[in-house]
Amino acid sequence: MKRTILSLAVVAAIVFTSCKSETKKETETATETTKDLALANTSFGVRGNCGMCKSTIEKAASSVEGVANATWDKNKKTIDVAFNSDKTNEMAIHKAIAASGYDTDKVSGNEDAYKNLPGCCQYDHEMELGK
Repeated sequence: MKRTILSLAVVAAIVFTSCKSETKKETETATETTKDLALANTSFGVRGNCGMCKSTIEKAASSVEGVANATWDKNKKTIDVAFNSDKTNEMAIHKAIAASGYDTDKVSGNEDAYKNLPGCCQYDHEMELGK
């Protein structure tokens, strides 16, 4: 009988110790997730014409490490970007978009990349940019 009680006590101790460990891991994960949510936001002008432009511009911005979200507005000619400022900065995003052939309000698009864009995406370089 003593053996049974002792065995149950040992099993109970192992179970309770295991539960505390899992709770600690969940807390650590929640802290890391909250840390990642502290994002910087920016908005700037990007020239473009159509849905294909939207796809290319957003893909270029999202390719920058640390960018969490990028949404280009075709009508306003602006992109809204959320990014981790510990991993990147606004100028890196401008440069990535420009490398894909699109002008931003701070960096001119790469001419070779621009020439390789589909005809519908070859925008007027004088087009007004949104702010």
